[in-house]
Amino acid sequence: MDYKTVLVERKGPIGIITLNRPEKMNTFTTELAKRLNEALVRFDDDEEVRVVVVRGAGKAFSTGIDVYEFFGKTNREYKDWVAQMEEMSLVIAGMKKPVIASAHGYVVANGAGLLLACDLAVVAEGTKIGTTAINVGLFCMGPAVPLSRHLGKKRCLEMLLTGDLIDARVAEQWGLVNRVVPLGQLEEVTMELAEKLAKKSPIALQMGKQAYYGMQDMEFGKALEYSNEMFATLCVTEDAQAGVRAFLEKRKPDWKGR
Repeated sequence: MDYKTVLVERKGPIGIITLNRPEKMNTFTTELAKRLNEALVRFDDDEEVRVVVVRGAGKAFSTGIDVYEFFGKTNREYKDWVAQMEEMSLVIAGMKKPVIASAHGYVVANGAGLLLACDLAVVAEGTKIGTTAINVGLFCMGPAVPLSRHLGKKRCLEMLLTGDLIDARVAEQWGLVNRVVPLGQLEEVTMELAEKLAKKSPIALQMGKQAYYGMQDMEFGKALEYSNEMFATLCVTEDAQAGVRAFLEKRKPDWKGR
């Protein structure tokens, strides 16, 4: 698969997706949104891939939705249009494999939604992050969903209502990103994190991610019951048996992904 708006490559067990509209700051079009989702699903189905990285070409990760697609739609057409733009959040949450955002420059509006939807995020120093749609008479309603899972009400509404950009270091303090690094080290640090995950048991990563997203919206007792069932299922896998045995024998395990 090779598209103009999204580039795809694989480095060993790591699948890399690059948003490729650098002349438009990687703003989302219907085409880009569709191809991004296809690339995510492709890597999730690829047995050789254990971790996925999403990044942006040029000077920015993504500055949101391309407003040139905005005009001339009915209410129903707007709903279908924006649903495609936000589908990435559902795709990433439903994927078996962890997805890491590797972001720089500007991470704005739907670009912020993508970063927040990813399981982990490494961001370059000086990166500006914001939910800025309010500044053009719109509202980041889609990005508000993952944002509200990261922040308390006051911080979340401050970002959504003001449309102000925050610096990468502030985002790190607020828990929106995992690591902030010099721009020149962004790729290196991202790949180090991806490689660290790729060395873990694939089945443990996959079932662990599934359990995390599965229990998020459950009441406390049901979440514990569900998590215990998932843990018991993981315990009887080959990897779990081999991993505990290797720990007791003080050696590295040989993961089979089963």
